[in-house]
Amino acid sequence: MHGTVAEGFEPVRDAFAQNFTALGERGAAVAVYRDGRKVVDLWGGARDVDGTEGTGPWRRGTAQVVRSATKGVAAAVPLLLHQRGELDLDAPVGEYWPEFKARGKERVLVRHLLSHRAGLPVLDRPLTPEEALDPLRGPAAVAAQAPVWEPGTDHGYHALTYGWLLDELVRRVTGGRGAGQWIADEIARPLGLDLWVGLPAAEEAAGRAGRVGRLAEPEPSGSGPRLRPKRAVTEAYGDPDSLTRRAFAAITPFPDQNDPVYRAAALPAANGIATADGLARFYAALIGEVDGVTRGVRLFDAATMELARAEESAGPDRILVVGTRFGLGYMLHGSASPLLSAGSFGHPGRGGSLGFADPESGIALGYVTNGFRKTVTADPRAQALVRAVRASLDRAG
Repeated sequence: MHGTVAEGFEPVRDAFAQNFTALGERGAAVAVYRDGRKVVDLWGGARDVDGTEGTGPWRRGTAQVVRSATKGVAAAVPLLLHQRGELDLDAPVGEYWPEFKARGKERVLVRHLLSHRAGLPVLDRPLTPEEALDPLRGPAAVAAQAPVWEPGTDHGYHALTYGWLLDELVRRVTGGRGAGQWIADEIARPLGLDLWVGLPAAEEAAGRAGRVGRLAEPEPSGSGPRLRPKRAVTEAYGDPDSLTRRAFAAITPFPDQNDPVYRAAALPAANGIATADGLARFYAALIGEVDGVTRGVRLFDAATMELARAEESAGPDRILVVGTRFGLGYMLHGSASPLLSAGSFGHPGRGGSLGFADPESGIALGYVTNGFRKTVTADPRAQALVRAVRASLDRAG
């Protein structure tokens, strides 16, 4: 293990080390900011988990695919467009994207897309990997899809379709600039973030030299800590006709996440690539100025921050089959995704990664890993780090 922790945050260092010794961690990093200042910067293990040629140690700047933690980054785009007066959250999506109105979707509002209430978590015909990576095919598929529940009346996690919905909405509002490019231009570059939705060719080349690590496929349920999902959850994932299975199978088969073609595409629901510091710094910038070196850059004003974490959806999730809470684009603190406090907002990634902010304490955390587990929300390794941050704050009084 390498890196530093500020005085008082030693419990995070201890929890990170224990993730390797007790929870089967293979390669990972965690970064924590408090009030815009980095207080935790730790990394360890192997960069590549599958032992391929060129594998080496995880280094300070190692980046990884963060899967659905991408959603939290992507959600900032429509919220910032709203903050700038360019997007009305209460407007029908069809006002910006006329083709979307088909098959009973005339009353789907922008806020329904962000809060997983649009009724569009599945596709009647899943897309092939080639179709899914085409920036036109995914949006066309969701535009032609009929909702599986009355939009706005219920919620269910739009695991993959969220990306196409958001990307095309952003493209229509901005006159052709997709979410990945918008993030690069308006968020990552000004803040100096090692974070991409659509990995540039130069970074892919650097990845081959050690920049971006290779992932493992999700480990079998017997690996790492034993989890005991509820019977209803197990049945939902086991039933090929359930909304749960169909939502996660909207791309069939799922692409190889180590494939340069996959990493170069922009899928705002699933294929963001980030360092732990890039993810943590992003969330720190949502709630305040960072490090004093960004000339006062803060992404969300106070009103937009409240939109991100004001509850829009809560209760039994029709896809995840557990109780979930969402604001506009962000998961909120709850049993499915325990964060630091009731006011926290962020997003986990299936298999382990996590990013979130807690405005009351000034904490922002980013955790990335290459050892995917079959967890969708509350990964034990990430939760151990969250508890350690809480313990650090409690010790400080």
